[in-house]
Amino acid sequence: MNAQLPDPFDPCRLGPVKLRNRVIKAATSEGRSPDGLVTDDLIAFHRTFAEGGVGMTTVAYCCVSPEAASAPGQIVMSQAALPGLRRLTDAVHTAGAAVSAQLGHAGVVAPKKLTGVTPLAPSRFINPASMAYCRAITRDEIARVIEQFAAAARLAVDAGFDAVELHFGHLYLPSSFLSPLLNRRKDEYGGHIDNRSRLVREIAQRVRDAIGEQIAVIAKLDMDDGLPGSIWLDEALRTAQLLDADQTLDAIELTEGSSVYKPMYLFRGDVPVKEFAKVMPRPMRLPLRVIGKSAMGSYPYEDLYMLPDARQFVGVLGNTKMILLGGITTRAHLEAGVREGFDFFAMGRALLREPDLVNRMTADPAVQSRCNHNNKCMVTVFERTHCVLDPEQRFGAAEPLDPAAARLPLQQIG
Repeated sequence: MNAQLPDPFDPCRLGPVKLRNRVIKAATSEGRSPDGLVTDDLIAFHRTFAEGGVGMTTVAYCCVSPEAASAPGQIVMSQAALPGLRRLTDAVHTAGAAVSAQLGHAGVVAPKKLTGVTPLAPSRFINPASMAYCRAITRDEIARVIEQFAAAARLAVDAGFDAVELHFGHLYLPSSFLSPLLNRRKDEYGGHIDNRSRLVREIAQRVRDAIGEQIAVIAKLDMDDGLPGSIWLDEALRTAQLLDADQTLDAIELTEGSSVYKPMYLFRGDVPVKEFAKVMPRPMRLPLRVIGKSAMGSYPYEDLYMLPDARQFVGVLGNTKMILLGGITTRAHLEAGVREGFDFFAMGRALLREPDLVNRMTADPAVQSRCNHNNKCMVTVFERTHCVLDPEQRFGAAEPLDPAAARLPLQQIG
């Protein structure tokens, strides 16, 4: 690499936190907390990434309240969760990595069947993915949600986290306020993009006020949610500029897509229609098989596929670091991102496939990821998020093979 540019595997700082390198395990909702609490399974999941060499791993998805959940098996940030969260952060730190808690409120994506309450939106809305009615959030409820984010961040500090990631993407509640399609409010939270950016700015400010400089504060922000007439680059740049001017964030992770419309816009690659149909209620299975590819969207996978849009943010932010996401699988991709002006790099599916990929890339610059972007891992969010090509994660650890049996002809085994 050019000697004037930082090496992505050298130690660096993210706000008040020192990281051993610039690679972050991206948030991938894990489904390993059936009672809203940390499990040994979840601890082992994140310890694996820490042992595999990432600078920081992200615990996802941490609900700021019980009604904020987006899927089963998610952590609820509560005092009851604190002892388990401390065990988790201790385990990650012992393995040499930092750890972040992704804090979110699912809003229009929160299923009533799971939370027991009608989903919240900036304005009345019908979620096209679930056909669920979402009611308009009141001003008192907005204030309550802001305080819930602050309380969750304070809990993260108490639990020993090194950072919090505020989920401002994918048309979850904060993100839906940024969308002119979902946000038709007539008060100070609606209308011009400066008004629609008010909620994310207030959340970030309240979180910073609540925790000071004790840990890093990151926001995950949509550049383009893939929904016509919704969030796109022009206004996303303005939101990022406003957040940057507030100086409440240490970094922004740039993302795309939504959980409301054509979710493959975020993931790119194969569309796992058959796998999704299997986990849907029976009446939805046949329609999904018929129109699933159209409903989910079909977008070819490309390396660094978010870079063309993320590049627009370079030079716009003066106070806030930038985290590049999307199609990062090799050391060459990291080095290309550094040359483009990005500070950190978030990896998801490639690390699900190979948790030790960072260690291997550090040792050998020519290492290639084995992730083939089949996207069947998307469906595992409804159970335990994992790569379906990882036998230990999918089936459990195998019994040791009897060496004598291993030498038998195949037709004599089992």
